Amino acid sequence: MARSPLTLAALATAAVSGLDVIAATGFGDGDDFESALITARDGKRWVIRVPTSERSESEQSADLVALRALSVGVRSRLPFGVPTFAGQAPISGTRAVVYDVVDGETVTLSRLDDELAVSVGRATAAIHMLPTSFVADAGLPVLTPIEILRGLITVMDRASATNLVPAALLGRWERATEDSALWQFQPTVVNGSLSAASFLARDGAVTGVIGWHNLSVGDPARDLYWLLGARTTDVASAGFDTYTQTRGASDRQVRQRATLYSELEIAKWLLHGTQERSTEIVDDAVSMLQGLVDSVDGDLDRTISHNTMPVMAVDEVEAMLDERDRLQR
Repeated sequence: MARSPLTLAALATAAVSGLDVIAATGFGDGDDFESALITARDGKRWVIRVPTSERSESEQSADLVALRALSVGVRSRLPFGVPTFAGQAPISGTRAVVYDVVDGETVTLSRLDDELAVSVGRATAAIHMLPTSFVADAGLPVLTPIEILRGLITVMDRASATNLVPAALLGRWERATEDSALWQFQPTVVNGSLSAASFLARDGAVTGVIGWHNLSVGDPARDLYWLLGARTTDVASAGFDTYTQTRGASDRQVRQRATLYSELEIAKWLLHGTQERSTEIVDDAVSMLQGLVDSVDGDLDRTISHNTMPVMAVDEVEAMLDERDRLQR
């Protein structure tokens, strides 16, 4: 039986010294956590979360490591709020964790418009422009382009072994992994699990980003692929264009790699279905793969190819090199 908000509120008082709760309500957090929104007498609001599975417990632990790595100095570089760990209390072999509440409403893809996409692009670029050193200092993953590419190839090989992926798609993905120009990028700080639901917004602007359990240094395209699911291509382009402008066009192939990540998400869904032995999930993934074939029909004979761009101007080259040096500090 799920714990009531009042029970969770009592746990919150044990986790946070001096917390004086005057109200507690349910907090929609999916099936992975039992959660409640806590209001204190001083008006501050808090969220308490209790994981309901080993997977969600592991996710919560990783999130805490990431939030601790995001120091005050690092957070000051971000144009939005990030949750702060407030305290924890043991319960039933796991732990309840309390965070402060970041202002804003959860973003959805259906709600994403040009104005909000621009703010999302700017916010994502701010994450990617953080210095990479704090991630390494926290012992979090720091991946090279080759390591990232090998990981994608592993996903492709496993999906291919199911014999359920259309040959045309496998060929399309293989050509993308063989296009060396796509993989000549500078790894950046990445959230690693961004989606529309990661963003909180108010009046068309991002106010916060939640869910940092996959914080690492990796491929910036990993944080952007979900934008391709926006309701119109114009909305997606608004996000990508603002992202590129904010970062100074330092990664000219990010949208092409994002396209590959987006398509491989279906392959991961297929693999999840086969691992869980769920006919329903497998059938859904196969249907989505066939839909992908139909949607990119006419494009299968060429690679998700790199952009052929004009030669960079001297000031662009200098800006790119300065940015790389800054990120490596």
